Amino acid sequence: MPENEDWPQGRPERTGTARDRRTGSAAAAARIQQQATWVDLQVQRAIKRGDFDHLPGAGKPIADLDREHDPDWWLKRLIAREQITGVLPPSLQLRKDDAELDALLDKAPSEDAARELIEDFNKRVIAARYSLPEGPPLITMPRDVDESLGAWRLRRAARRPVRAPRPPVPPRRSGWFSHLFGRR
Repeated sequence: MPENEDWPQGRPERTGTARDRRTGSAAAAARIQQQATWVDLQVQRAIKRGDFDHLPGAGKPIADLDREHDPDWWLKRLIAREQITGVLPPSLQLRKDDAELDALLDKAPSEDAARELIEDFNKRVIAARYSLPEGPPLITMPRDVDESLGAWRLRRAARRPVRAPRPPVPPRRSGWFSHLFGRR
């Protein structure tokens, strides 16, 4: 008897019956052969019922169909849709935070709040410098607190609206008419 590569040694091959390689069952092989027919039948019935009418995006081109396949497309869309942040390696996250720190400082309501933000950033940079590197090398340096606060003050002063000087108030006149009405 010739040996079949799909079966363990010593197992006879039956003639005339197809068998599923995964389960070894003839019934499973028959179900798999009929599955495509069953699926097609279900789709045709759904079309006749109108289940596919008025679906969102009907008649519109499929997005990104002309692009090369990206195996991580679903992950990138999830990150964009859910606005997930903070999943970068610490060195890259600190670079990003350093680039956005001035804009964050500009939103600080007081100098104490701005100082706190700078000190927190510096603590994270120093902690990353003393930990084992993950990802690209850390090139971000701590910021000088006084220098950063000075720049913050200049940006804050530049954003303040310039108030026009008030017109001078004319002096009160004290005459016989103002005594009649009780003004003094």
